[in-house]
Amino acid sequence: MKRFKIGIMADGLRLPLREGIIKSRELGAEGIQLYATHGEMMPDNLSKEDRRELLKFIRAQGLVVSALCGDPGGHGFGVEEKNPARIALSKAIIDLALDLECNVVTTHIGVVPEKHDDPERLVMQKACRELGLYAGSKGASFAIETGPEPAERLRGFLDSLECDKGMGVNFDPANLVMVIGEDTVDSVNHLAPYIVHTHAKDGKQFKKPDPLVVYGISSHGGADMNDFFLETPLGEGGVDFPKYLDALEKAGFEGFLTIEREVGDRPEEDIGAAVRFLRNII
Repeated sequence: MKRFKIGIMADGLRLPLREGIIKSRELGAEGIQLYATHGEMMPDNLSKEDRRELLKFIRAQGLVVSALCGDPGGHGFGVEEKNPARIALSKAIIDLALDLECNVVTTHIGVVPEKHDDPERLVMQKACRELGLYAGSKGASFAIETGPEPAERLRGFLDSLECDKGMGVNFDPANLVMVIGEDTVDSVNHLAPYIVHTHAKDGKQFKKPDPLVVYGISSHGGADMNDFFLETPLGEGGVDFPKYLDALEKAGFEGFLTIEREVGDRPEEDIGAAVRFLRNII
């Protein structure tokens, strides 16, 4: 398992941008993922000179950018009238990624409907095909994060886009465990040709939630998501990391295991422990 590299989603450290980059290096990361949908990292907030200076700073820490996060939130790309602005922003984030010598942009697109002729699915297909073709034309991947729907359904959706060079998967094993309740090895096998980036995250499911509620598409109706699932430190949830990483290796994946920690009040300690956990395995 020596093919894998360890990354950190720097925003999870809850520090200013450059402090988060430095801390990621101190914790032992080889790469960082950065959100590009708000604040300093929004494409409109970074001139060409700003981008060169940021890349120089990242390189000076001995790091690379494993991916940018371009998640638009809410309905993703399922609402046609919102898509022109979201597609334009996504293209700008792809361009920003390339300026930072990164070729992966990760996102949530919403929950892919099961029926192939569902109007919302067709809207999502149109938007993702455009973005996949755009990314592919530039040697990049627009990578959909796992979790909202079963892996087999996501695979069928990706195949239907017919632009595999520009479309990818950001494989988050914890999302599949917590929301869908899927075996991560089976999910890797379904999605293997598309996996370009991963999140190192763990969790457990208590009872199956509604993905539309989890991802902010439907009202929670007063439901507490803590009753349904819990994100845990690596190795304490339902992801069998040795088997999962073995499946990734067999699938030919050689990229980043990027630690994402979204809960807890000790992010530096939790992320540092996650780095050590992964080092002990790989």
